[in-house]
Amino acid sequence: MVRITKVHTGGGDGGETSLVDGTRVGKEHPRVAIYGTIDEANAAIGVVRMEFNREASWPASMEADEMLLRIQQELFDVGAECACPPGGIPEQMSIIGTEEGERLVAEMNSMLEDLEPLSSFILPTGSPSVAHLHIARTVVRRAEREACAMRDEVRPEVISYLNRLSDHCFVLGRWITAKMGDEESLWTPLGKRD
Repeated sequence: MVRITKVHTGGGDGGETSLVDGTRVGKEHPRVAIYGTIDEANAAIGVVRMEFNREASWPASMEADEMLLRIQQELFDVGAECACPPGGIPEQMSIIGTEEGERLVAEMNSMLEDLEPLSSFILPTGSPSVAHLHIARTVVRRAEREACAMRDEVRPEVISYLNRLSDHCFVLGRWITAKMGDEESLWTPLGKRD
């Protein structure tokens, strides 16, 4: 278990930080970018969960919150793994496998049963929780791109999980919109707009 007694160490004042094994790297290092973006995605999902508390009157809000709580836990796992140099994952560290990505697919398939097929792209807007899910979705996509840029040093399961998580955020946003009885805001192509 992690024990944090002091957050401010001053060790990063010179623009460097430590990976899990103690290796010092610059804060601009691609590995730091990946786990930093994963942290950003986790925070965006935390805002979605906070918005659920404000919008708690819609059906299935607890189910959606439970999905996102599990995802936040998994993002910490993925971020911790990405903070390890290649081959440097500590023996005691648990890492995600294919099951987590498969669960995301199963959850998406279940939610899609309640939704009509799309006839156009969706504009990233909606209730506060849905709008924040669109932000989380795009941040997860950035984390995926950063992981792909280091695909020789990042396990395929991490890239697959991030890919599926972005899709999950999209589907969850549509599902919440439907459960709240709201309308989706669809994109109208340039030639068809007034």
